[in-house]
Amino acid sequence: MNLEQWRSLTVKQLDQEAKQAAELHQAQLTKPPGSLGMLESLVVDLAAMQGTVFPRCDNVHISIFAADHGVACQGVSAFPQDVTAQMVLNFAQGGAAVAVLAKQMGANFEVINLGTVKPTMHPGIINQIIAEQSGDISQTAAMTEEQLLQGLQAGKQAVDRAIALKSKLFIAGEMGIANTTSATALLASLLELNAEDVTGPGTGVSGSRLEHKASIVAQALTLHQGINDPFELLRCLGGFEIVAMCGAYIRAAEKGLPVLVDGFISSASALLACKVNPEVRKWLLFGHCSAEPFHSKVLQELDVEPILMMGMRLGEGSGAAMAVSILRAACELHSSMATFSDAGVSNSGE
Repeated sequence: MNLEQWRSLTVKQLDQEAKQAAELHQAQLTKPPGSLGMLESLVVDLAAMQGTVFPRCDNVHISIFAADHGVACQGVSAFPQDVTAQMVLNFAQGGAAVAVLAKQMGANFEVINLGTVKPTMHPGIINQIIAEQSGDISQTAAMTEEQLLQGLQAGKQAVDRAIALKSKLFIAGEMGIANTTSATALLASLLELNAEDVTGPGTGVSGSRLEHKASIVAQALTLHQGINDPFELLRCLGGFEIVAMCGAYIRAAEKGLPVLVDGFISSASALLACKVNPEVRKWLLFGHCSAEPFHSKVLQELDVEPILMMGMRLGEGSGAAMAVSILRAACELHSSMATFSDAGVSNSGE
């Protein structure tokens, strides 16, 4: 597909009848109305997405997109660039946090390498190499339009694999040293903010190194100023994994697959997907609010309430994976609690 085709994709409509039926069922459960708080609204939202009064999150699909960033050469991360490829192998071998969580919940789990300076060879890795790294955004565009399209396609293909496995919920995770720098630049440009107001510690930089990171973001914003189109922003300031997540969110909304968004970088991709097509927002749930300082502002921009607030800032899809247990509990309560009539309990609301 070309970019115009990506822009013109039609998002699947939510099932309003299923939503209303789920709301009616909630009103009959043996509890005061609203007493389960967000657990009630989450299951009603899932009912509308899945088109059933009793939604489930038993079959979860997690796709980890990994890529190196050329801007890493500017010293914006606390870790060397080699860590990206090393962590890709760690994902595939089951040692990363999100891999452990995926195994614990019985999720379909895959790792997609879109381009790392150090090659990765492992039977558990899907190698869809676009380039060994994106461009240094403080000096040049992150990628060409062809590479942008390749990244979007990788996200689309991940969602298609999830659908083929009859998944009920999709999570995109990411790995890429220096990718908070790209995400920060994207958000600063998109929301018209100064680099200093947006730049956070990422992998753990502080003091003069954090100031340096903000100055690199500022250079990138100056170089690529005046861009309003979300795809062009992604081309100039993004990374391959950030683009892939954006493509995955758009494809999931087109096909009607609910998405649980992770943290700061995933939310940046989600915001850009919603700028491409505002209807995408209807298919997104948000797993947690990251400790990355600006993430809460991104969630405010999207007008969403995250499921968890746990001070996490690992990325990888780990915060979203943690939130799956909450969604599953919401579904179980909705389907298994007795109604007032079942239990012979008087309903004061009647």
